[in-house]
Amino acid sequence: MYDKQQAQKLQQQTIEWLSVATAKSSKTYSNENIEALRDVLRFHEYRYYVQADPLIGDTEYDSLYKLLEAFEKENPPIITADSPTQRVGKGLVSNFPKVQHLVPMLSLANSYNEEDLLDWDRKAKELSGQPEIEYCVEPKFDGASVSVIYDNDQLFRSATRGDGVVGDDITQNTRQIRSVPLTAKFSSYGIEQIEIRGEVLINKSNFKKYNDRLIEEGIPPFANPRNAAAGSLRMKDSAAVGKRNLEAYLYHISYITGTDNRQPTTHSGMLEMLWDLGFRSPKKEMLVVKGINKVIAHIAAFESQRDGLPYEIDGMVVKVNDLQLQERLGMTSHHPRWAIAFKFKARQATSKLLGVSFQVGRTGAVTPVAKIAAVQVSGVTVTSISIHNEEYIKEKNLMLGDTILIERSGDVIPQIVKSFEELRDGTEEPINFPTHCPVCGDLLFKPEGEAVWRCININCAAQVVERIIHFVSKDAMDIKSFGDANVRKFFELKLLQDIPGIYQLDYDAIGKLDGFGKKSLDNLKAAITSSKMQPLHRLIYGLGIRYVGENTAKTLANVVGHLLQFSDYTEQQLQEA
Repeated sequence: MYDKQQAQKLQQQTIEWLSVATAKSSKTYSNENIEALRDVLRFHEYRYYVQADPLIGDTEYDSLYKLLEAFEKENPPIITADSPTQRVGKGLVSNFPKVQHLVPMLSLANSYNEEDLLDWDRKAKELSGQPEIEYCVEPKFDGASVSVIYDNDQLFRSATRGDGVVGDDITQNTRQIRSVPLTAKFSSYGIEQIEIRGEVLINKSNFKKYNDRLIEEGIPPFANPRNAAAGSLRMKDSAAVGKRNLEAYLYHISYITGTDNRQPTTHSGMLEMLWDLGFRSPKKEMLVVKGINKVIAHIAAFESQRDGLPYEIDGMVVKVNDLQLQERLGMTSHHPRWAIAFKFKARQATSKLLGVSFQVGRTGAVTPVAKIAAVQVSGVTVTSISIHNEEYIKEKNLMLGDTILIERSGDVIPQIVKSFEELRDGTEEPINFPTHCPVCGDLLFKPEGEAVWRCININCAAQVVERIIHFVSKDAMDIKSFGDANVRKFFELKLLQDIPGIYQLDYDAIGKLDGFGKKSLDNLKAAITSSKMQPLHRLIYGLGIRYVGENTAKTLANVVGHLLQFSDYTEQQLQEA
């Protein structure tokens, strides 16, 4: 989308605009200057959200974004519909009106083994009259299906799949997805109107962070990224959608009207066109090969890399690459004849719920953990699963002795999908939630409107240990050589009783412990000393304040500047930050 010269020019402009943002001068700028600032922001959105290769940090981007906001607030008539500031909708979406797709969104035929693919290839060759066909193979993204329409280069409408003919209008929420451009130069290919299909995803890393936050707040987490993405698209608060870090992979063009025939003639060419126009398409993941045997070999190789991908896939899609041949092969009433999905092995398994233990976290939340009969799910042996809180147990209608269905998506924590109530034989028993803390014995408390029972004794040993573990963790102060096991050992031996104690350790006493030679002790000392240089936001996050995640910690650090300045701010000032 940007050649080397354009990228260099925009990067130079970035430096200039960052100087403006820092100087906070009262100088006025022309509409042309401000449009140049918009171009700079669009460039960095593309680098971050499409190429996943940012050139500036979040703080620098936020400075430029706020600068543009200030210019537009000062002079509202200069605001353009495709300005980066106009992604975030004002107010709530009242409903999601039904809209008809320009072309029905059909399902794909599924295959589960090599024989299915060979049979499909044989039929395609018979129908086409060709001895060998060129195929494009790409990942089958496991997300929420969407269609997006552009009219005269402008994002016009977006909809869910729905029943394939009619879906829900989610345009305002789709505008929050930074990998979906508000404008795209389809006119440079002679295209006036185009409908594109794809999947909206949450990558594994962001999904884990979001679920961790839900668990901390006592809210049952999503079972998988697909459910999280689909639920996000139907949120009525568009601004909140923008905070979910959704991504869109667009991979199929279902409808085109144009002034000439400058469009690509192959499916792979269409993916390259979308990439060049600023979309995230599977250009980098696709492979074009001749013959079904090469397709089969590539699928096997890609499946072996599945767990290392940043997003969830549940198979591969094989498409005839020649668009004219696609048209000749046509469609059935259910699926196109020119494409087939190869489904990977399921990541679900059944097990038995054997018992429940109760754990106490750093904020006092008491979490039930199900002990289950050991079962293999996507290569991992699962023996225990969090069942979150009392309401979750009731919602899933779980009982001791139940046969349960569990699911594990990639490196995501396993979840119980459901219990098989029809398999109960009368020997099952209810799961009784404790009334007192299983560690310190204090009476448990559940605040009104919350789902989680809490131990409110801040000196509860379990809470103290978990607070220290959080403080030294990689995302907080990142004190290497510490680890959960050492925190627990030091606490049991009364060598460490709280967070400040980390910086007052008795190294002579630790050096006498098994496993602590001179080298390991020196490493621990160096890691603790190094942690004193961590930025403020890591310290704030490390303190484990409820509702203060990594992003909130960064915001607070930008506002206060120094930890000791917190006392100078009112609660309202911090909330407004």
